[in-house]
Amino acid sequence: MNPYFKNLLDLVRLERKVDEELYDQFIRSAPVQQQREAGYAWYPIALRGQDVGRGDYLVVEIERPSHQHIVHNLQSGRKAELFSNAEPNSPAIKGIIQHIQGDRLRMAFRIETLPDWANKGKLGIRALFDDDSYDAMEAALKTAGTPDQTHPLVPILTGKKPPSFDAHIPTRPFPGLNASQNEAVNLIEQAKELAIVHGPPGTGKTTTLVAAIQRLLTKTTKPILVVAPSNIAVDLLCERLSEKQVRVVRIGNPIRVSDDLQALTLDHRVSQHPDFKRIKELKKQASELRNMAHRYKRNFGPAERSQRKALFAEAGRISHDVAYLEDFIIEDELHKAQVIAATPVGTQNFALRDLSFDTVIIDEAGQALEPACWIPILKVNKVVFAGDHLQLPPTVKSEEAARRGLTQTLMEKCVAYYPEATVLLKEQYRMNKIIMGFSSQYFYGNNLLAHDSVAESSIYRGDPPMEFIDTAGCGFEEQLSDTSYVNPEEADFLVKFLTEYLEKIKSRTEKLETLSVGVISPYKHQVELLKQRVTSQRNAIQGANVMVHTIDGFQGQERDIIVIGMVRSNVEGRTGFLNETRRMNVAMTRARKKLVIIGDSATLTQTEFYEDVLEYVRQKGSYRSAWEFASF
Repeated sequence: MNPYFKNLLDLVRLERKVDEELYDQFIRSAPVQQQREAGYAWYPIALRGQDVGRGDYLVVEIERPSHQHIVHNLQSGRKAELFSNAEPNSPAIKGIIQHIQGDRLRMAFRIETLPDWANKGKLGIRALFDDDSYDAMEAALKTAGTPDQTHPLVPILTGKKPPSFDAHIPTRPFPGLNASQNEAVNLIEQAKELAIVHGPPGTGKTTTLVAAIQRLLTKTTKPILVVAPSNIAVDLLCERLSEKQVRVVRIGNPIRVSDDLQALTLDHRVSQHPDFKRIKELKKQASELRNMAHRYKRNFGPAERSQRKALFAEAGRISHDVAYLEDFIIEDELHKAQVIAATPVGTQNFALRDLSFDTVIIDEAGQALEPACWIPILKVNKVVFAGDHLQLPPTVKSEEAARRGLTQTLMEKCVAYYPEATVLLKEQYRMNKIIMGFSSQYFYGNNLLAHDSVAESSIYRGDPPMEFIDTAGCGFEEQLSDTSYVNPEEADFLVKFLTEYLEKIKSRTEKLETLSVGVISPYKHQVELLKQRVTSQRNAIQGANVMVHTIDGFQGQERDIIVIGMVRSNVEGRTGFLNETRRMNVAMTRARKKLVIIGDSATLTQTEFYEDVLEYVRQKGSYRSAWEFASF
């Protein structure tokens, strides 16, 4: 096996082992209520109906009648189990989630009837460990790494052979795009194998990709494959493409999406197909025949036995007709699609097995595990990476796998290999130019420009857009809580500062309710503490839209005001994973009009990055000491 792919395969297996151990440990130790809060389970549930689906699977319709506000990990295609809390010693029954929409799902089981305990209430659905994703990644790596592999993208994406471009395709402007966005669209069109769109925060990456897809569709009769590592990123592209009248089919059901976006899913398109009415009729016939067969009692004669057998046989024949008709409808819908969208693992869906593609666009490629990217790449001849490898890397749970390089993405490698295949989007439409300035200087070679519409934006006239409030010498010391750090005094100060700042805004502008506020901490226990403090001040900050979360929780989001509490404060100058500067790049680029960083300079400036942050703030005249605030 090719050593490059053998190494990746080893890293994926390390990650799989740790991930499964963490899942099993949680499920064994956590009560069902905690599993529900973590998004692994629906509990309690109600059974709303059952039928026999394709392959003689028992299909059960399930509803979650309460706790609908909890975001969950259940999704179509995922393995799950039905369990009973009324009889916890009874074995759960395993199945596959076929379809999920809102607070209802359909789940298929390879059994004839549900067990008796299903009638006693206290039922729940629990997601099982996601073996399928790891199986798909391992299979793709084995295929790509075979010694006789001739796929044209393998040598290019592993740095062995440079990509090529068609110089005969003229560069053309696309209406409404700026210079660097047009450069990216033209590069994508001219690239034969590889193009990379490096999109820093607020630079219109999604707008650029939509334009590029529209351009590519004028030159191909095949659908374009669009993938991203998160459902949210896939859904955003689907929504934007649909607005441009591009016919999109979304593979896999996004969780908690709008009705308009749900209409793009394959399941919905199948349900609206002219031939779907015939499927419903056939299913009803098969169900009636099975009900007739089940009316026979256990003690019956040869004639009854023969009749029962005939009824089951006829029901089976109709089910086969249903399966054939469903396959026909799916194939028909996919052949009419211009864009097919999914997560990388979602491209393994059985519905795509006979389709061929020329191009895959991998959005948010700076957060996509490389092994996952190879799943769609092996289906195409051309790949477009889009994202920002200078923001958060992929989440990797195995420390060893992370240390050995699993967090390094394929996009990051290809940017280093092939600068000629990379375009940096340079004009950003989110941040005041001073908020933008440090990231532009430190991460993007001072190449970013703030569009006129945002360059001078502020909360009110004279308010500095960026401040660093130094808590050095205030005695705000960090504390270790389990495996996470907290700083109660800093939390108190931050919330007091925010409350007074919002009151000042209200007295000057009277527009507090129109502003969005983000409070960010790098540490989850500090986030919990800050949420408590903010909640206790709700009366004082009434009208403000305040969200408190970790840096990861704010990825892809933006707010008018961002306040970051750095937490770390110790005499040794330890900053832990704050040294991951890409994480801070995310935090500092969420703000539109106001960015406030609160931290201990004596601790932070032991790291060169934070020394540069402080120097930048001093140059802008917006460094302040916490001692300036009365009775902090």
